[in-house]
Amino acid sequence: MPNTLAFLMLAIWPLVTLLLFVKLPPGRALLATIISAYLILPPNPTALDFPLLPPLNKETLPLVSAFLLYLYVTSRKQVPLTLAELVRDLIAAIVTLPLIAWNVLRASRTLLNPPDNPLGKLFLAMFVFGPVATVLTNPEPLIFQMTAIRGLYLFDAIALSITQFLLLLGYLLARKFLQTTDDQRDLFAALMIGGLAYALPIIIEVRLSPQINIWVYGYFQHMFDQTIRAGGFRPIVFLNHGIWVAFFMLMALISTVALTKAKPPGSRLYLFITSLFFLALLVLSKTLASLLFALLLMPLIWLLSARKQIAVALVMGIAAFSYPALKSVDAVPTEFLLERAAAVSKERAYSLQFRFENEDMLFERAEEKPLFGWGSWGRNQIRNPVNGQIESVSDGRWIITIGIFGWVGFLAEFGLLLLPILLIWRETRFLKPPEISPYIGPLALLLGANMIDLIPNATLTPLTWLIAGALLGHAEMLRRKRVKQKNTSKSRSKATPSGMRPIL
Repeated sequence: MPNTLAFLMLAIWPLVTLLLFVKLPPGRALLATIISAYLILPPNPTALDFPLLPPLNKETLPLVSAFLLYLYVTSRKQVPLTLAELVRDLIAAIVTLPLIAWNVLRASRTLLNPPDNPLGKLFLAMFVFGPVATVLTNPEPLIFQMTAIRGLYLFDAIALSITQFLLLLGYLLARKFLQTTDDQRDLFAALMIGGLAYALPIIIEVRLSPQINIWVYGYFQHMFDQTIRAGGFRPIVFLNHGIWVAFFMLMALISTVALTKAKPPGSRLYLFITSLFFLALLVLSKTLASLLFALLLMPLIWLLSARKQIAVALVMGIAAFSYPALKSVDAVPTEFLLERAAAVSKERAYSLQFRFENEDMLFERAEEKPLFGWGSWGRNQIRNPVNGQIESVSDGRWIITIGIFGWVGFLAEFGLLLLPILLIWRETRFLKPPEISPYIGPLALLLGANMIDLIPNATLTPLTWLIAGALLGHAEMLRRKRVKQKNTSKSRSKATPSGMRPIL
C-alpha cells in the first residue's frame, strides 16, 4: 500500500506547479511540471479520489494543476509570492466559487479551443464524448456463476468523459505553448535533463533490483518477475513498468541527438558524450523494442533531411493507425515476426507469441461490440465463466482502446496522434529547407516511434501528448503564416493595376 509520502507528494504538486508558473514562461513551466511529475510522482494505483471526480494521479493531476494555475497566474497583475497573498486568494476563491468557475470556463474557450483542422475537431469530439455512447450501449451486467460485474450507469459516462478531457489537457496546452522552434528546443532539453536525473536511479536498480519505489513510496507498482531479464534486472524507478523507463530513455537519447545535430560542429562534444551515455543506459534497460528504435532513429536524424524524416514518421504513424484493420483481415505477418524474434532469443519469441495470442482473444471479444466497445470495469477482458477472474492480458494500447471504447475510441485516439505528423508533412512541403525547424523532424520521428510502440505496449504517456501537441501547434502556426502570406500577395496583386509595376 502507498505510504503517507505518496499521497503528500500528490497533494503538494499544485503548489510546485504554482511556483513553476510564477518563475518560468508558460511553455517552460508546462514542460517542467509535466515531465518532473511523470518522473517523480508515485505511480498507479496512488491517486487522490474526490467525490464526483475521476481519480487524480500522476498523469491527470499535473495537467489540471498546470491549466488552472496558468489561468490564476495570468489573471493577476502582480504575481503572488507571499503566503498571505495565496491564503487571501484561496479564501476569496471559496467565497466566490461560482464566479471563479465562470471565469475559468470563459478563459478555457481561448486556452483550450479545438484544433483548426476539421479532422482534429472531429477526433477531439469523438475522444471526449464517445464514452457517452459506450455507456449507453453497455447497461447490462456481466453474470458469472459466482459473481457479476455491473452494467454502466450515466455517472460512468460523465466520469469517463471528464477523464478523457483531462488526458487531452497536455495535448491542448502544448499546442498553445510549444509552437515555436525555441519551444521545441526547450522540450528536447527538458527530456535530456530528465534523462540525466534518472541515470543514477536506473544504475542503482540495474545493480540492486527495482527497489526505489518501495524505499520512497512504500509499495511495488508491478509484478517483480517482469523486471528480471537477461540474468539481471530492468529498472522501473517511479514509472509503471520497465518498458516505460526504456522508452523514456529513448526519448532522452533522441532529444540529445537532435540537440547535437542542431549545434555547430565545434560545440557538439559534450552532447555527443551524453548521447553515448544515454545509449548505454538504454542497453542496461534491457528492452529490445526501444533499443531497436534507437538504432533506427539515430541514423535517420543524422543522414536524412527534415522533410524525409517527417515522411518516415508519417509512414510509421500510418502503419500504427492501420494495424487493427490489418489484424482484422489477418494481414499481419505474425509468423515472420515470431521467427525474427526467435532468432534473437527464445524468451523474446515466447513473449511476442503470448502477446499475439492475447491480442487475438481480446480482439474477438472487442468485435462483439465493435463500434463503442465494452466500457470500463474490466468488461473488455476475457474472464473465467465461474468466478469471473480475468484470464487475458492487455499489453498493446490499441487493443485496450478498442476493447473499452470500440473503433470510435481507437480512431479518435490514434487519429489525434497521427494528425500532427500529417499536418507537419503537409506544411513543410511549402517551405524551403532553411525555413524548416531543425527539431521538427526528430520530434515527428519520436512520435511515430511511440505510435508503433503502442501496438505491443501501452506507452501512451503525458509526454506522448506533449510531443503531439507541440507538433500540432507548430503545424497550425506554419499554416497561419502561409495563409497570411498568400492573402498579402493577393492584396498586393489586386492593388496593382494590370500591366503596371508597383512603385518602390
